[in-house]
Amino acid sequence: MDYYSILGVPKDASDKDLKSAYKKASMKHHPDRGGSEETFKQINEAYSTLKDPQKRGMYDHQQNGGGQAFNFNTGNMGGNPFEDIFGSMFGGNPNMRRQQVRNPDVNIRVPITLKEVITGKKVLATYRLRNGQEQTVDLDIPIGAKHGDTIRFSGLGESSFPGPRGDLYVQVDISRDRNFERSGDNIILTLRVNCLQLITGCKQNIKTVEGKDIALTIPSNTKHGSTFSMNGYGLPNMHTNRRGSMLIKIEAEIPQTLTPAQIQKIGEIINGS
Repeated sequence: MDYYSILGVPKDASDKDLKSAYKKASMKHHPDRGGSEETFKQINEAYSTLKDPQKRGMYDHQQNGGGQAFNFNTGNMGGNPFEDIFGSMFGGNPNMRRQQVRNPDVNIRVPITLKEVITGKKVLATYRLRNGQEQTVDLDIPIGAKHGDTIRFSGLGESSFPGPRGDLYVQVDISRDRNFERSGDNIILTLRVNCLQLITGCKQNIKTVEGKDIALTIPSNTKHGSTFSMNGYGLPNMHTNRRGSMLIKIEAEIPQTLTPAQIQKIGEIINGS
């Protein structure tokens, strides 16, 4: 194995050149960055030898046909000769590198509807690992999940390196509902009501998130912007399973189909005639 070729330096390279070449090669081939672990091992072996003047001299002598083969990784020279660079580059003890290398996690997004927040959702998710393998798993999105929540599924991530698999992180993506807005565990419904009905009072049929029909009684003289609260018709809390409220915001609507006679009659009422 030609240590100079591994580092990409000439045989008369200075210590500074060796250090620079080692740093560049290590960054490129580090397993945590997707590099080959075998290549990374050879780079460390090469720098460990060439950095030490005594080892380098013995290596050069051997390469030139003199002496017997020498084991440059016996550790007999004391300590780790490239610990200073390795530590500064990767922020840790190089002797612990193998313990620190772990399989990466996988991140995916799962879309659900506002209705599925109430029921929870079983998802058959498929994603591709770095080795090209397609992974299909059954996932349970819990009741009460919020948009942007990230749920961890242990051991369903990457398996590129020996040891335990990484984890799968699923981000919940709640699609926008055309009727309801979410506010914590509450949901908000904007209800457009004929302004004349707000004056006289009326009953309105309301559909909940699940599609159930309920009757809302609007008393006379209800103002535009008034809000009614219907407890227990909101979304469940993930931790307590208690449901929030459905908040119904009233929006006054001007009728567009009044006849001239009706408009005249309204005017007479307003003017007290």
